[in-house]
Amino acid sequence: MYLKFLNWMPAALRMPEPELIEHAGLDSAVYVRIYLLGLKIFCPITLLAFGVLVPVNYTGENFEEMRVNRRDLTYNDIDKLSISNVAPGSRRLYAHIVMAYVFTLWTCYALYNEYRIVTKMRLHFLAAERRRPDQFTVLVRNVPPDDDESISEHVEHFFCVNHPDHYLSHQVVYNANALADMVIMKKTLQNWLTYYTNKFERNPNKRPTTKTGFLGLWGKHVDAIDFYTQQIEALSKEEEAERERVLNDANAIVPAAFVSFKSRWGAAVCAQTQQSNNPTIWLTDWAPEPRDVYWDNLRIPYVELKLRRLLMSVALFGLTFCFMVPIAFVQTLANIESIQKYLPFMKPLIEIESVKAIIQGYLPGIILKIFLILLPTIIMTMSKIEGFTALSALETRSAGKYYLFLLVNVFLGSIITGTALQQLQGLLNQSPTMIPQTVGVSIPMKATFFITYVMVDGWSGIAAEILRLVPLVVFHLKNTFLVKTEKDREQAMDPGSLTWAISEPRIQLYFLLGLVYSTVTPILLPFIVVFFAFSFLVFRHQIINVYDQKYESGATFWPDVHRRIIIGLILSQFLFLGLLNTKKAYNATYFLIPLPILTFWFFRVCKGRFESQFKKFPLEDAMKKDTLEKATEPNLNIKTYLQDAYVHPVFKGAIEFERPRVIDEEENNPLVLTKRSFHRHHHGKQKQEEEEDTSEDRMETSSSKGGSKAGPTVITAQDKL
Repeated sequence: MYLKFLNWMPAALRMPEPELIEHAGLDSAVYVRIYLLGLKIFCPITLLAFGVLVPVNYTGENFEEMRVNRRDLTYNDIDKLSISNVAPGSRRLYAHIVMAYVFTLWTCYALYNEYRIVTKMRLHFLAAERRRPDQFTVLVRNVPPDDDESISEHVEHFFCVNHPDHYLSHQVVYNANALADMVIMKKTLQNWLTYYTNKFERNPNKRPTTKTGFLGLWGKHVDAIDFYTQQIEALSKEEEAERERVLNDANAIVPAAFVSFKSRWGAAVCAQTQQSNNPTIWLTDWAPEPRDVYWDNLRIPYVELKLRRLLMSVALFGLTFCFMVPIAFVQTLANIESIQKYLPFMKPLIEIESVKAIIQGYLPGIILKIFLILLPTIIMTMSKIEGFTALSALETRSAGKYYLFLLVNVFLGSIITGTALQQLQGLLNQSPTMIPQTVGVSIPMKATFFITYVMVDGWSGIAAEILRLVPLVVFHLKNTFLVKTEKDREQAMDPGSLTWAISEPRIQLYFLLGLVYSTVTPILLPFIVVFFAFSFLVFRHQIINVYDQKYESGATFWPDVHRRIIIGLILSQFLFLGLLNTKKAYNATYFLIPLPILTFWFFRVCKGRFESQFKKFPLEDAMKKDTLEKATEPNLNIKTYLQDAYVHPVFKGAIEFERPRVIDEEENNPLVLTKRSFHRHHHGKQKQEEEEDTSEDRMETSSSKGGSKAGPTVITAQDKL
C-alpha cells in the first residue's frame, strides 16, 4: 500500500492532451499549460544562470573587500551568490547584461511558441467542437427604445431588415431577478419539506415539529410538514403572480436580446460588425454559452455600465493602495484597551491571562488572515458590479484585479517597507528616474524572504491541493450540520472547479519572481522550477479526476496570461536597470535601454498576430463548419435546437414560453413592414381613398351642373401618385 500510494503521478501524465481536452475542456487543458510554460521558460534559464552568473557572483569578492573597511558587515551564502557580491563598476556586470538579453530572448521565444500552440489548439477545438447554441447566437445590448414597437418587435424587425438571409429568431431578456430569488427560496423550502417527510416516514408515530422563526431557532412550535407545505403553497402563488407580471409587463423587458442565426457564418458577421451609425446602440458581441451567462447583469444600460466601471476603478485603487487602513483600524479595536473601552462587560474575561495572550498574540493576525480570505470574494463582487455578462469574463476581470493587488502588496510591499500607500507616496515624491533605482537596490536583500515565500505559499499550497484537507473538513461539517436530504449531500460533495480568479494571479507572481531574480539572485530559480513542476503534475491530476468545469470559454483568457508575463518581464528589466545604477555601471546601463523597447515591440507583434483569434471567429472556419453540417445533417432543424437555449432558467419547464416567430413574408422580403411603416402605409391608403371619393363626388357634381359644358380638369389621387 505504501509503495503504491504515488501511482497517481504517472497516471496523471499518461493521458494525452487531445484526450484531456475531450475529457475536461480546452480551458482546463490550457490552464495546465501555464505551468508547462513556466517549466519551458525557467528550466533553461536556471541552467544558464547557474553555469554563468553564479560563478561570476561567487568569485566577485565584493563582501570580502567591504569587510576590511566595515567590521560589522554580515552576509550569508545566498548573498555571495547574488549580484551584491560583484563590486561596483566591475566588468563582471557585463555578464549580467548579456544574460539579461539571453533570458529575454528565450522568454520571448517560449512565449511566442506557446501563443502559437494555444492558438492552434483553440482553432482546432472550435473546428472540431460539437454544435453549441453560442455558435449561432449573438448578444445584443442597448436596444434603442421605440414608441410604436415593443423591444421584441423592434429587435425582430431590425434584424429581418439588416440580416434578412440569416436571421432566425431571438429571445428577449427579462429582469427576473426577483423571480429567481423566489425560485431559490422555494427550492430551500422544498428541501426542508423533504427532510421532515423522510423523518416522519422513518418514525410514523411522531409528527416532526419546528419553530416558525429564522432557521427554526425561535418562535412557536408547529407541525413541520404542514408548516412547510403552507409556505410552499403561498410562495408558489407569489411566484406564479411574479412570473405573470414579468411576462406581461413591458417594463420588465430589458433592452437586450439573444439573437440566433441560421448559420455560424451569419452569427459571426453580426457579432463582429457595427450594426448602426450610432456606435452606442445595437451593441453586438458573441453570446456566452448558456452555462456561462451571468443573468443579473444583462439589464444594465450602456451609460450606467460606464459609470459602474469608473467607480470600480476608483474602488480598486483604494483597495490596492489603502487596504491596510481598514485592517489597521480593526486591529486597533482588537487590542486590550479598545475592547475594555467599547465592551466593558468583557473586562473580567479579558483579565484572564490565557485570554489576554490570545488577544495580543493571535487576534490581529487572525483578522488580517480573514480579510485575505475574503479578498477574492470582495474582488469578484467588484467585477459583478462592473456589469460583465459572462462568468468567464467575471473571473478573468477578477484575476486582473487580484494580480494588481499581489504585485503592489506582496512583491513591492515586501521589497519596500511600510504600507502600500506610504510606498506610493514615497515613490511619487522621487524623480521618475530614481524609482527603479530605489526598488532595485532592495531586491537582492529580499531574496531569502522570497525563497521562504515560495516554499511556504507555493510548495505547501500544492501539497494542500493534492491532499484537499480543507474541502474534506468542510464536507464533514456540512454533512454533520447542514445535510438533510440526498440533494444536500450531492451539493456538499461537489468538488468545485478551478478557481481561476485566485490561482492564475498567484502563478503570475511566481513568473514575476523568477524573471526579476534570474539576473540578480539565481539561487531562487530552482525553487520556482520545483513549484511549476509539482503544480503541473498535481493540477493535471485534479483536472482529470477531481474538478468539474462549470463552463467552457475556449481559452479566451490566454491573451491576459501572455500580457501579464510580458508586464513582469518589462518590470524586471526596469528594476535591473535601476540596480545597475547603484553599481555605478553607468556606461553599461545604456546597453539595457533597448531591451524593454524590444520587449514591448514583441508584445505588439504577438498581439497583432494572435489575439484576434481569441476575440473573433474567422468567417472561413464558420463557413466550413456550416457546409460540413449541411452535408452531414441535411434535415437538421436549427430553430428547434436553439429555441430554449437562452430562456432564463426560471422560465424553463415552468410555462409554455412565448417565443418570437419568423414570418415567411419577412424571410422573403428585404423590407419588413413595421408598425411605423404600417401606420404610414395605412394613413396614405386611407387618404388616397378619401381623395378618390372626393374626386368622384366632384365629377358627379360637374356633370349634373354643366351638361355639355367642359368642366374643370380633375386630378385624381391616382394621377397624383
